[in-house]
Amino acid sequence: MSRAEYPRPQFVRSEWINLNGKWQFEFDDKNEGWKEKYANQEKLTREINVPFVYQSELSGINDRTIHEYIWYKKEIELDHPHDKETLLHFGAVDYYCKVYVNGQFVGEHEGGHTSFHFNISDKLVKGKQTITVFVHDPFDDETIPRGKQFWEKESRGIWYTNSTGIWQTVWIEQLDKEHIESVKFTSDFDHGMVSIDLLISDFTNLIEENRFLNYTISYKDIIIAEDQIKLNSHNVKRAIDIMQNKIFRSNFHDAGFAWTPENPNLFDVKLELVNDAGHVLDTIKSYFGYRKVHSENGMVFLNNKPYYQKLVLDQGYWPEGLLTAPSASDFKRDIELAKEIGFNGCRKHQKTEDPLFLYYADTLGFLVWGECASAPVYTEKAATRLMKEWVEIVERDYNHPSIVTWVPLNESWGVPNIHADKKQQQFSKTMYHMLHAIDGTRLVISNDGWEATTTDICAIHNYNHGNHDEKDKYRYFKEALSSVENLLSYAHGKWQVYANGYSHQGEPIMLTEFGGIGFKVDDQKGWGYTSVETVEEYIRDYRRIMEAIYQSKGLWGYCYTQLTDVEQEINGILTYNRKPKCDLSILREINNQFYPNRLPVVLKQRKD
Repeated sequence: MSRAEYPRPQFVRSEWINLNGKWQFEFDDKNEGWKEKYANQEKLTREINVPFVYQSELSGINDRTIHEYIWYKKEIELDHPHDKETLLHFGAVDYYCKVYVNGQFVGEHEGGHTSFHFNISDKLVKGKQTITVFVHDPFDDETIPRGKQFWEKESRGIWYTNSTGIWQTVWIEQLDKEHIESVKFTSDFDHGMVSIDLLISDFTNLIEENRFLNYTISYKDIIIAEDQIKLNSHNVKRAIDIMQNKIFRSNFHDAGFAWTPENPNLFDVKLELVNDAGHVLDTIKSYFGYRKVHSENGMVFLNNKPYYQKLVLDQGYWPEGLLTAPSASDFKRDIELAKEIGFNGCRKHQKTEDPLFLYYADTLGFLVWGECASAPVYTEKAATRLMKEWVEIVERDYNHPSIVTWVPLNESWGVPNIHADKKQQQFSKTMYHMLHAIDGTRLVISNDGWEATTTDICAIHNYNHGNHDEKDKYRYFKEALSSVENLLSYAHGKWQVYANGYSHQGEPIMLTEFGGIGFKVDDQKGWGYTSVETVEEYIRDYRRIMEAIYQSKGLWGYCYTQLTDVEQEINGILTYNRKPKCDLSILREINNQFYPNRLPVVLKQRKD
């Protein structure tokens, strides 16, 4: 099995070369590959199926032992057109890598979760090309954002099998030297506008020779706006009035053209870079969703309407591929199952997900809270590494309408002393303000779970619902959620809701981790926050927990733990292989019993 899907759905070119599949491979435990000159060596001794990490079954190696230094090599047939630029792309490589083409160094990248590329044009030769990748994934370096990846040989607790090396698609593009490098779409929902911010490659004859950008924006095959722009800069900015079109002018905000989970409307975009002779130099196909997210009066609003979020925690692991889904259809299936259960979104937990997952969230209608793996400690180096990754995350994923919230910190991971440590508090605030500074279209949570600083959502974790026979524990759980005052003052664990010096400023309150009922349906061993033995008990406990959520007059949304089992955790609604543990229609009925049906009652309570 090899991943064959086009890897960048927000920035599509028709021609590309997929490098997934068999690569040569080598463990280099003593880090002697440099001395042995692996970058120039003709053959390595093993094979691996890219983009699956060696720890996974689908890699063909399936070795769970720790190997910090590894090498990849692939020989390909590739023409060397001198009038083209050849770009070598990597979806993600965990954690640090150096890349060589035909034995020559072309670049390096640090950070395990984001995409990068190198221009390899001047390293190509006639005929066959050899690509070599060196990867270093230091397991004892706690300043690395590693999230749920365990630093020991066997998974346990909340920690899972680590991933080392290439884990997303590798591919090549050969482009005209004059091409489109990036594009950003920003909706101005209140005024019926969309802004296009586009970057053209840095070629010298842009001004001397006429170059033009043609754009076409369509909605369900109906052209909404089109124009040609004469370029006088490498950066193109254009605000487009969507409402100028007669289809939208009279009832833009009421006719269902906006993006929501219920109606995931998307506008298709075609961009062409052309010269003065009309020759097309580059063509990009993309899309955007027209939507607005903000908060006020203790509620989150989507497109200026109160929107109650019913999220599910999604770790993004698969038994055969670990962090890498076996195919893009697995992303689609996960979202379809979550929607079938009655959830309208997910919190991607301690993982920056493959863009193909975000594409299906955009097209199927599924809210996403974007997250990145955390480091386990706080140091200046750890803080710098996390900030660098977040800048790259926002740059890569800015255009996805499904992402409505960024979560830079979780449960004080990487800021263990944030409750009183001013330096760590400042880092939390810095992340909050930095993300708002580079992306003004989404909400930001400063520290999900507890010990928040400045934040757009007060995000609380509480697993203290108890087993069915623990009546007092459940009574306390229910009371703790019942009102804003109780949510902020009751003990939800050993941590306070806000760090010292910070307090609730009226932001929406959400219960963003809870539940986690352990239910074993096959032979695996594992744990949950509470446990049941039968399907009937599972449904009863799920209903009991959700009733505590829905009776709350203070909560404005939730995130249930969790969508699937993961390794030793058996607290998913689905098994690790995505088999439902009960009739999902029953859970959907429970999830929909109060919302959206109870929404008018809650809105009246808020007004009163």
